[in-house]
Amino acid sequence: MKQVNGEKLLASLGEGVKELRGRLTPDAPMDRVTWFQAGGLAELMFQPHDVDDLVAFLKILPKDVPLTVVGVGSNLLVRDGGIPGVVLRLSAKGFGQVDLAGENRIQAGAICPDKHIAAMAMDNGIGGFAFYYGIPGSIGGALRMNAGANGGETSQRVVEVHAVDRKGNKHVLTNADMGYSYRHSSAATDMIFTHAVFEGYPEDRAKIRADMDAVRQHRETVQPIKEKTGGSTFKNPEGHSAWKLIDEAGGRGLMSGGAQMSSLHCNFMINIGYATGYDLEYLGETVRQRVFEHSGIKLEWEIRRLGIFMPGREVKPFQGATSE
Repeated sequence: MKQVNGEKLLASLGEGVKELRGRLTPDAPMDRVTWFQAGGLAELMFQPHDVDDLVAFLKILPKDVPLTVVGVGSNLLVRDGGIPGVVLRLSAKGFGQVDLAGENRIQAGAICPDKHIAAMAMDNGIGGFAFYYGIPGSIGGALRMNAGANGGETSQRVVEVHAVDRKGNKHVLTNADMGYSYRHSSAATDMIFTHAVFEGYPEDRAKIRADMDAVRQHRETVQPIKEKTGGSTFKNPEGHSAWKLIDEAGGRGLMSGGAQMSSLHCNFMINIGYATGYDLEYLGETVRQRVFEHSGIKLEWEIRRLGIFMPGREVKPFQGATSE
């Protein structure tokens, strides 16, 4: 099985890298990126300075080199063998801005934290964004997975999404182009979102603040926000709550190595101090198996799992799962 070798990959890109203004890091430790604080190395990480720098990099990147885009690492599980190819991590300086973009409209960069949009909306009396205050991620991930909480979701607010494809071509996608459904977008997987425009509606600031306070209080009361976690582990099956299915199947507090299903909110998986990527994924598949045996329902991962397994430490999907 291929292991990461960042210096070799960097050298293979040739002289074109000298023109780049962003940061290239061979063998970058992903446990410093993910909120789980676990996982192997990225063979080569690139943090572009801005959109033009990203375009320049993509034009020199060979087609056969894998490219993986990550955000702030909030819902990311990296396997212990690392991530082959290039991991693209947008910089806060180049892709983290948030500005007004017209009446009741906000433009935000892909790495902008979701809660910053909520704050901008409140400051300007724009309703419809309070739900973002409770999502621990960035706009790029929210656009890709149609992130939502507390009755709101990204698809309700998106006007247009700006993106760059694998060849370095720029695109502007409409809401319809994104093909949204529950926790999913059908936009082409090679699209790298750079920024987006959102639209809300006029609303009293006091009302918005009250909604945001309610979201914050809910999170602090029922979610393990101070732990090393990736947020919701599994999607809610239609007509069901994932946490209830896990609880009924005996998954609350279940452990594997250094990983545990939270006793506070059992759809949150946490690293209790020394978990590996293997521990976390094995625990998740164990929970899926238990839920299937108890209820006949197949939970789907909401956490993104990336990279390769260490030899002899592979995690197989639970017995009732179809190929993923």
